[in-house]
Amino acid sequence: MCGRYVMARAVGDLVAEAEAEADANLELRRSWNVAPTTDIPVVLERVLDGAAVRQVHVARWGLVPGWAKDLSVGVRAFNARSETLLEKPTFRDAVLARRCAVPMEGYYEWQAGPGGTRKPFFVRRSDGRLHWFAGLYEWWADPALPADDPARWLLSASVITLASPDPEDSGPVLSRLGALHDRMPLPLGGGDLGRWIAPGTLTATAALSLLGTALGNAYAAAGDWKIEPANPAVGNVRHDGPWLLEAGAGPGAGPAAEAALF
Repeated sequence: MCGRYVMARAVGDLVAEAEAEADANLELRRSWNVAPTTDIPVVLERVLDGAAVRQVHVARWGLVPGWAKDLSVGVRAFNARSETLLEKPTFRDAVLARRCAVPMEGYYEWQAGPGGTRKPFFVRRSDGRLHWFAGLYEWWADPALPADDPARWLLSASVITLASPDPEDSGPVLSRLGALHDRMPLPLGGGDLGRWIAPGTLTATAALSLLGTALGNAYAAAGDWKIEPANPAVGNVRHDGPWLLEAGAGPGAGPAAEAALF
């Protein structure tokens, strides 16, 4: 699963790493505790003047399909299971025509312990670069606003997940991922990023083939990730700051905690 993550890159750094364009007024809030229903960056491609252009946009985390009557659908749709994308009405249209990538510096996962306890861990790439996870996006028109009001349109997104590796039948990192949680976000490594976000409407067969390629490469992409204890305070959405990446730190941890990002 993926329910909290870190995205504290400066806008310019994100745009450069995505090799994308961004509006001059693009604003992203740095956060070490990104939660569902908040704003997140997404990378997608659109056809402009006959050419595919890669762009960075800000979306609400929690997919709201065009047919939804209100935003409440998105509360339950921040993640999308890869096995049922074409079966669920919430995601079916998006996987055929509106695919994106969700950049993260790393994500949190909670491991169940004895007596109902849960311990948070931070999962990140070992090289300090961004994760690119497969996502879906949708545009939703607020029926309460006039048709000519630009604020009427909401961009929302969801992160696709897959089954984690079998902890009994994997390498050191993959077995830890499997023991941590039974779900993980779908990474887009190598050429999978470009293929996934390429604009155009696919048939169901083509969408399944594209998804299958990304799924087939997922565990290899995750093979060098790092899994480190995180601060239990991350469970409260009111807490934010680099100190959340240090298991024993507090709100006043300061620059030392920020260094733990890299």
